[in-house]
Amino acid sequence: MGRKRRLHRAIIAFTLLSGARDSAIASLKIKHIDFNADTVYQDAREVNTKYSKTFNTYFFPVGDEVRQIVFDWVEYLKNECLQGNDDPLFPKTKMGQGEDHNFKASGISKEHWSNAAAIRKIFKKSFALAELPSFNPHSFRNTLATLGETLCHSPEEFKAWSQNLGHEGVLTTLYSYGDVQEGRQADIFKQFKEPRKPAISSADEFAAAVARHLQGKV
Repeated sequence: MGRKRRLHRAIIAFTLLSGARDSAIASLKIKHIDFNADTVYQDAREVNTKYSKTFNTYFFPVGDEVRQIVFDWVEYLKNECLQGNDDPLFPKTKMGQGEDHNFKASGISKEHWSNAAAIRKIFKKSFALAELPSFNPHSFRNTLATLGETLCHSPEEFKAWSQNLGHEGVLTTLYSYGDVQEGRQADIFKQFKEPRKPAISSADEFAAAVARHLQGKV
């Protein structure tokens, strides 16, 4: 597999695995990803995070094959490209002159992209080649927020999910990423017709859970 294809696959897989913003992804270093703990350390001293906030992101449960693509990319950088821990996770392409004196790609450099424009172009090109509707990197955060609404079974779980997206509170996640789709709304209300045990056993407990949400204590 060529380097460019490896890079494009890794960028898209990492965006889904981490939920990181494209500006942060462009500035991450190899040392910030830990496959033993399945985490990405978004260190605001070195990573371009929103509001210069430092936090740990745990890999989202989006499939082992997605994680493997990112793992293989890091191994490729270390073992074949001889990149070190302080080098970019997604480095710029090194340019050189060919025999025809025109500039062409000649490997990878040890420099970060100056911004996230290259990542957005990779997304646009990759979806076009796959003959799929175009999605930008931020749309993957929307997808992960929707996935969290489906997988999380308690206020505490959704709070953890929200923090993993870099949000201070769950309301940021709920307000930022749109409404429940009409088809999903219909499915939920069909489920309400079936006998079910309440997730919270009393009105008092429910009120307390909502209060903790609003106060950012969950």
